[in-house]
Amino acid sequence: MAVSLVDGDAVADVIESHSSTPGALLPILHEVQDALGYIPRDAAVRIADALNLSRAEVHGVITFYHYFRSEPPARHVVQVCRAEACQSVGADALISHVRERLGCAKQAHSADGRFSVEPVYCLGLCASGPALTIDEHLHARMTQEKFERLASRLEEQS
Repeated sequence: MAVSLVDGDAVADVIESHSSTPGALLPILHEVQDALGYIPRDAAVRIADALNLSRAEVHGVITFYHYFRSEPPARHVVQVCRAEACQSVGADALISHVRERLGCAKQAHSADGRFSVEPVYCLGLCASGPALTIDEHLHARMTQEKFERLASRLEEQS
């Protein structure tokens, strides 16, 4: 059950909807992120308290999975696979190019807040690397030239 911000306190609603679910942490984190776009620090504290977990346990889960964010996302999020298969076919050069092209420092937003570049570890396209996602859309066999075309389209949309 997805909860939206217009439903009142999204975090409380999500916690309540999973209060009797065994292993509720991951479903709660997913729903909070779906509702808010990220998991605010105060939400993590409330989740930990509600599930009788330490704040460190909840923080550890949030930071372990690349899907979860602790800060609001940029308008466009580019995730570049950094797993070994993609590294072996040029992911290091690709991520450098992507960051430079979009004006993003390592795991940071561009100055205008439109873009962020994040490393991820395996997008499941190991035979088709290097791979990346743009706003959760997968792109395989990515080259700097292909990325230039995609980046131009993104800039037109923003």
